[in-house]
Parts: sequence; C-alpha cells; structure tokens
Amino acid sequence: MNVTVENLAPCKKLVRVEVEAPVVDAEYDRIITEFQQHVSLPGFRPGKVPRDRVIKTFAKQIDEEVKKKLIGQHYRKALEEQKIHAVSNPDIEELQFGRGQALQFTATLETAPDFELPEYKGLPVRVPPTVVTESDMERALTVLREQRATYRDVERPVQAGDFVVSNYTGTCEGKPISDIVPTARGLTAQQNYWVHVEKDAFIPGFTEQLVGAVKGDHRSVQVEFPADFVEKALTGKKGVFEVDILQVKERALPEVDEELAKAYGAENLEKFRDGIREDLLRELKYKQRTNVRNQLLGALLGRVTCELPEAVVQVETRNVVYDLVRQNQERGVSRETIDEKKEEIYSFASNNAKDRIKSAFILGRIAEKEGLKASREETSQRIIALAAQYQIKVDKFVRQLQERNGISEIEEQIITSKVLDFLQLHAQVEELNTPPTPA
Repeated sequence: MNVTVENLAPCKKLVRVEVEAPVVDAEYDRIITEFQQHVSLPGFRPGKVPRDRVIKTFAKQIDEEVKKKLIGQHYRKALEEQKIHAVSNPDIEELQFGRGQALQFTATLETAPDFELPEYKGLPVRVPPTVVTESDMERALTVLREQRATYRDVERPVQAGDFVVSNYTGTCEGKPISDIVPTARGLTAQQNYWVHVEKDAFIPGFTEQLVGAVKGDHRSVQVEFPADFVEKALTGKKGVFEVDILQVKERALPEVDEELAKAYGAENLEKFRDGIREDLLRELKYKQRTNVRNQLLGALLGRVTCELPEAVVQVETRNVVYDLVRQNQERGVSRETIDEKKEEIYSFASNNAKDRIKSAFILGRIAEKEGLKASREETSQRIIALAAQYQIKVDKFVRQLQERNGISEIEEQIITSKVLDFLQLHAQVEELNTPPTPA
C-alpha cells in the first residue's frame, strides 16, 4: 500500500491511497469464494454453483463488495500508518478499480487540531466556602412557606404585596395587541387573571396603578413596553389595559412551627430545619463543583490556541442553535422575536460550540496522556441509571443508544468527568474566606 497526505487546511487532509494489483486480485478471489459457498441458483445445490457462473451472475455485487472491503480496510490502515486522528466521515473518491489493476482512491477528511498540550496540573481555582448561612435558611423557609400559603379575600383597597384577581383587555396603538403580535393572545385578554402587586411583577408600571383599587373597580392602566420586553415588536410602544377588579386577596404565610414541619413530612421542627440545611449544603457543593470545573476549563481554553475542524464546528453550532431556540420557545418567546435575534443567536451559538469542541479535544488529549478510560462496568451502570431516569427498559434503551452511537457518547461523558476530577484533584486551590454574596 502506498499512502501520501496533502494538507488542505489546518484540520483538513487529502489522503491518497494505492493498493497493489495482487492485493486487489486476492480480495477478488476471497469474495468470489464466499459467494460460491453461499449463493444458490436454479439447477445447482447451495455451495455447488460453478465459479465462472458465480462470477458472471454476481459480477456487479462482487465488484461492490471487493471495493467496499478494500477501501474500508486500507483507509483505516492509512490513518493508522500516518497517525491521523479523523473526526469526520471521509469523502471517498474512487480513481481506479478493477481486477488485474491497482486500486486508487482519495479520502478527504477533517482531523483533530494539532496543538501542544499545556501544563494542566496546578491550574488555579478559587473556591468559596460551602457554608449555609442563616439568611440562606430564611430564604429557603420563605419559599417553603409560600408553597403552603393561603389567600383570603379582603374588603379593603389594594396594597403592595396583595394579589388581584382581574379581567383585562390590552390594546396598543388603538388595536388589540394580538393585531400587532398574533402570538401575544395572553396580553390581549385574560379572565380571572391573578396579578401579584409588586414592582415589575407583570409589565413594568402595571401593578403600581392597581394600588388603592377595591373590588368592583375599573382601572385604565397605561404602560410603556420596555426595551428588553420579550415581544420585540412592542418595545418602546405604549399599551393600555382596561382592568376590572374581581377580587382582592391577601396572602398569609404559615408560621415556622411543628405543624409546618409535619406538613412537609418531617418528624419535628428540628429535623425539618436539619433537612433544609442538608439540602442547601448539597446544592452549594454542586454549585461549587460546577464553578470549579468552569474555572478549570476556562484556564485550559486560555492556554491553547488552535484551529478547529470546520464541519465539526458547524454541526455543534446547529445543535446549540436548536437548543437555544427550543429553550426560548418553552419560555414563550415568539417565532418572530427569535427570527429577529437570529444573528445574535447564531453568533453566541458559534462561540459556544467552538469552546465546547476545543474543550473536548484538550480533555481528550489529557485523558490519553493520563490513561483515563471508561470501564465496561462504569458504562453499564450509567446506562442503567439513565434508563431508570427516563423510565425505559434497559434493553430498549441500549438498542436506542446503539442506533445513534449513543454508547460512545456515554463513555465520553464518563471520561470527561474523570479528567475534570483529575484536574480538580491536582489544581492549585485558593479558598476564599467569605461566602458568596446571595443572589
């Protein structure tokens, strides 16, 4: 086999391969023998069809099988011989093929970037203390109390903090808002709509104009849609909402006592508070771990400069764009707004994709150097855990993974986690003295 390599771009190569004629003829003989052993034709017992009859009848299939076997086998050998790390499927072009002659083909492929691995032990990270403060406890208790809140009707004017049940219709420029933004039906009209009377709870400036109203009142509320409003077609415009006050409700939070503890399944108040503290500590540790990993990745990215394979970046960029669009749609952002921001979304997605891919190559190189791998047992345990999480039978989940090459993705995730654990273990850690400022 003769192999030559031409660099088309920093991460793109053209590999030329020539396989000698005797090797081609030997493969022909092997494939013809296989066909002869397995095919059947009228008038002949299986495995007894004459060789010349097999060649004549199945010439096209034999050619395709020989070509497939030779190209696949020698493509892999060429990569191994030239120490090429391909990251995309090759674009194969056949130049010459047939019995009695050499096979010649080219493979155009993208490769992993070439870069010098920086020193990755002793990376600096700053770690805030994992301490649950009393203010953390108070915030958590407030959230839990709010989940058990009761709402009682009051016969008094609306005050800040109240909840108002209302019917309203919204217009902009004298037209229903849905005439301007067809998807904004919720802004055009609502029945029995609960509004929390606090600053910026609905549309900036809306709730303040309800203060002082009583049950049965009608209020004409005028607002200006802010620059960062979710529906961009409305930003800077003025809106008018005709609001009928149906009920005024006051929220009452339960006391932090034994009754509240038992409502959440705790044995007593002390164990209730202990459970909250444990949950908060677990959350802090998770956030700290995520923060440390982000610092480690950021430090590595800053130490490596390299080109990236274009096709891989394009695929990953599309994946990030898809995720961003889906997340925005789930938040209720309209298609029109998403289209208006498509350049901004694509730019963010492209940068994000490049960082992801670059990180993957760096972590992969570290894994190779340190011999970090995913064992069969670790992969099996992860698959079983994921199947339970998605409530799918394990064998069915494995089949789904195999169909989309998902098992190798799981192995990659395990290896990535091991590399990050390794980096954290060898990091130069600076412990901060004060806990992070609450968000």
